[in-house]
Amino acid sequence: MAALLTRGRAHLRRRRAARSASAWFGPPLPPGWPIAAGKFAPDMKISEFPPDFRVMSAIRRRLSGYLEIIMNFTHVRRLTAATAIVGLFALASVAQARVLARVNGAEITDQDLTIANDDVGGNLPAQLKGAARDSYLLDFLIDGKLVAQKAEAEKIADTEEFKRKLAFYREKLLMETYLGKLAKDATTDSAVQKAYDDVKAKQKPETEVHARHILVPTEAEAKKAIERIKAGEDFAKVATEMSKDPGSKGGDLGWFTKERMVPEFADAAFKLEPGQISAPVKTQFGWHVIKVEEKRQKEFPKLDEVRDQVVRYVGQKAQTDAVIKLRESAKIERTADAPVDPAKAAPAGDGKTAPAPQNAPAKK
Repeated sequence: MAALLTRGRAHLRRRRAARSASAWFGPPLPPGWPIAAGKFAPDMKISEFPPDFRVMSAIRRRLSGYLEIIMNFTHVRRLTAATAIVGLFALASVAQARVLARVNGAEITDQDLTIANDDVGGNLPAQLKGAARDSYLLDFLIDGKLVAQKAEAEKIADTEEFKRKLAFYREKLLMETYLGKLAKDATTDSAVQKAYDDVKAKQKPETEVHARHILVPTEAEAKKAIERIKAGEDFAKVATEMSKDPGSKGGDLGWFTKERMVPEFADAAFKLEPGQISAPVKTQFGWHVIKVEEKRQKEFPKLDEVRDQVVRYVGQKAQTDAVIKLRESAKIERTADAPVDPAKAAPAGDGKTAPAPQNAPAKK
């Protein structure tokens, strides 16, 4: 029964979070490539999205394998970072840099420390703060400098493998820097307000209920629970003593909309008025006795409550639009040796890659 609110997820509590801003604007997304964004508002159908957003969804599906590779390299492993960082240091202005250490005469500055923190800081323990954190990062840079110097002495930088990796990380850094600037420039107050207003305008009125339930294995036990309640016992008390659902205290399911329940449960719950108790209801999880506590119209969150999600969406959409335009204006040729997804392969002889399906993915 713990999966009741999500049709398959393991715990009811997870779906209670759907009452928050993420129900409209989506959960936090991984940094990096914007097309991994997914839907802006889960309650919207794909046909309700602007045309450019539907194109984005199609391109996201077509490029998903490539995007996973890009995002898996968000943090470079120590040895690779140690070699690549030699080239990256030159990007930082050293006019105001303070020298923190020298390794065989090579300087490490506070600006280098900032770069290291941006690269690997997210992987450090949360309790490592202040001077201790900076000292750890400085040791990381010293180790990296030593290993890099050894690698230079052994001519590793002259190998084709190293050159390919260095070129890859250079392009990745260029991509992330450019897309980051696009997102920052796009997220003006007016753009954020407009994105919020557009989604709010599309949100249809929807009823949600606050309900409790008792889950038992058999219909006979469900009837016994009803008898106790009709005899005057408190529903929450009976639920605590009889229910097999460990995810709800006193049977409390919180607020939910109809589509977040399995159909049999939803149909029964939404027919009830506040204070009413259902007859036994059979679902894949067992037998339920349902009590509706309250009903209300689902309230759209205020902008201040979801600003972070909207800002993230606006920035990612600007990035995605830029990538779409670049693809449209670029000459991209796949050779005969390029891998092709059989499901998206173009008909023989047309010389083009088949477009990704335009339909939205099915609900889970």
